Amino acid sequence: MTAERPPLRSRRTVLRAGAVTGLGLAGAHLVSPGTAAAAAGSGGGYLVGRGISDATGEVAEVGMMGYGRFDQQAAGLHTRLRARAFVVAEQASGRRVLLIVADSPMIFESVHRAVLRRLKQAYGDLYTARNVLITATHTHAGPGGYSHHLLYNTTTFGFHKATFEAVADGLFEAARNAHDDLAPSELLLSHGTLTGASVNRSKTAFDRNPTADRDHFPDGVDTLTTLLRVEREGRTVGAVNWFPVHGTSMSGDNRLISADNKGYAAYHWEREVHGVDYLSDGTPEFVSAFAQTNSGDMSPNLDLVPPTTPADFDATRTSGLRQYEAAAAQAEAAGTRLSGPVDSRLVYVDLSDVTVRPEFTGDGKTHRTSKPCVGAAMAAGSLEDGPAFPGFDEGENPFWDAISNSIVYTVSPELKQAQAPKDVFVPIGEMNRIYPWVQERVPVMLVRIGGLYLIGIPGEVTVCAGLRLRRTVAGIVGADLDDVLVAGYSNSYFHYVTTPEEYDAQQYEGGSTLFGRWQLPALQQTAADLAVSLRDGTDLPLGAEPPDLTGKALSLQPGVVLDAPPLFRKFGDVLVPPRENYRTGERVEVVFAGAHPSNDLHRGDTYLRIERRDSGGAWRTVADDGDWATRFHWARDGIAASKVTITWDIPQGTPSGTYRVVYRGDAKSLGGKISSIEGVSTAFQVR
Repeated sequence: MTAERPPLRSRRTVLRAGAVTGLGLAGAHLVSPGTAAAAAGSGGGYLVGRGISDATGEVAEVGMMGYGRFDQQAAGLHTRLRARAFVVAEQASGRRVLLIVADSPMIFESVHRAVLRRLKQAYGDLYTARNVLITATHTHAGPGGYSHHLLYNTTTFGFHKATFEAVADGLFEAARNAHDDLAPSELLLSHGTLTGASVNRSKTAFDRNPTADRDHFPDGVDTLTTLLRVEREGRTVGAVNWFPVHGTSMSGDNRLISADNKGYAAYHWEREVHGVDYLSDGTPEFVSAFAQTNSGDMSPNLDLVPPTTPADFDATRTSGLRQYEAAAAQAEAAGTRLSGPVDSRLVYVDLSDVTVRPEFTGDGKTHRTSKPCVGAAMAAGSLEDGPAFPGFDEGENPFWDAISNSIVYTVSPELKQAQAPKDVFVPIGEMNRIYPWVQERVPVMLVRIGGLYLIGIPGEVTVCAGLRLRRTVAGIVGADLDDVLVAGYSNSYFHYVTTPEEYDAQQYEGGSTLFGRWQLPALQQTAADLAVSLRDGTDLPLGAEPPDLTGKALSLQPGVVLDAPPLFRKFGDVLVPPRENYRTGERVEVVFAGAHPSNDLHRGDTYLRIERRDSGGAWRTVADDGDWATRFHWARDGIAASKVTITWDIPQGTPSGTYRVVYRGDAKSLGGKISSIEGVSTAFQVR
């Protein structure tokens, strides 16, 4: 049936079952606030704004990003992907920074540029590349196709404009909401230790590092969890947590869009604890973001075995809860009240052509980076989280080693000096001469918020590589090491960053360090320049920006041509109804005659509603497609028909009553007209 879409009702009466689940603090060992908190005084002098928005792209027939698998095409939605933004402005100077944390696989230059363009149109020069830090949570269950560089669009069959616009619009809207929410606030910083939530997936590479690095990370794991919380009138209204762990709790066999473990941590704190209604207007009373740091070799899969579906759903929730529990415990600690300047610096550096000074190379000699090369180990993928292409392995690949030594490095001794012992699989820098495959000019950033420093690196940094970057900056600005964090996956993407010693092992991370053995020293050198400029209050030239590739990306996958209902059916018909009665803990499943979800992404909206009839006979929404307990499955039925399966895992504590499932979609006619459709199940009882 077709229907006009009614305005969504608020879900403030939403079921709160599960709100107290996982509130235990096992594994979260707090660091004592010490004397620093007492010495911090009373003043922050900050205006802080919080914002959140839906940044979900396509959920069907789009390649998923992260595992590099052509067969991982999205077929539905588990949890929506959200962008969370925080503006921090120093009242005395007016200087400000904008931090956006996105439930996204990566932040590509395409998105970075698009968000900055939107910000400029709205606010002039208030928010620019120099003071906007955009970082991804690195879920491996998000849609791809939103880069302007070809390598990242290969498994998505080219550029997907709808996903690109959804991501860019969602990030901008979160920033706009944060700007509108600016109000006097206090910032408190705390650190803790979180164990049992991550494991080093490349220990053989880690063990090559000097003792001074290895001793900083017992068992090769970075257990530091950091929380920046926002308080107004003594009440916590926002929080940003940093902890390094990969977004690979969801399996490469999963086909549902998901925010993975960090997305669940934020969802749990906002929705299940604070009752945030994502579909209501205005800024929620509480906004939490769970951001990445140096998670390049940190896996959530503690047994070092790739996850499987459907067990990965519980694993994702468990990992997210552990991160939430550590953050929630820190939120109850005194913390250090921040005061002091808000400032930032950003430079663009051509990583394919950096002369690295001897004080950063470690061997007392000058070295150079080179054009990017993909190693055979990169093609193998991370065998502990999700293999990529068969026929490749981490470590030694004798065939590609022979090719590199006999041809590649013979032809180019300069490449050998920078890239050896990498087994070169693809000299992708040469391919860049013909068409842009990967980015070579990349942004590196340093942000200061009082005593907290964030090093914005557009890649996946191992814990020891991150340690060296942090030590470099901390030594220059005079900060405590724990107060200097790497903000990985920020503003762009260039794959991995390993130490030179780790690089020599040529595990997956080393094979994915595109610019060679001296890439980390080049970044340390850049970070040092940023730190000196920030410390001394001097200007730093922005550098040559990367070329604008807007409108040049290839799109190879055709869009939706036509939707048609199954034979002898109409849109919205219930093909498989629910049972008459259920108990909590059981799964409700309803199948509808639907349409392709890409006709309308329902960003800021929902494809489904679980409704309960109240005492007056009105239907009230208790869950939608952003909730953990619901799943939205799409499948093609023949050529133009679609089957939509909606499931609801009834939470413990759900009130007894009468419920129903509502599907809302959009169908495309042969002439291109898109019409809203709706399906409503029969009512059922929950007891």
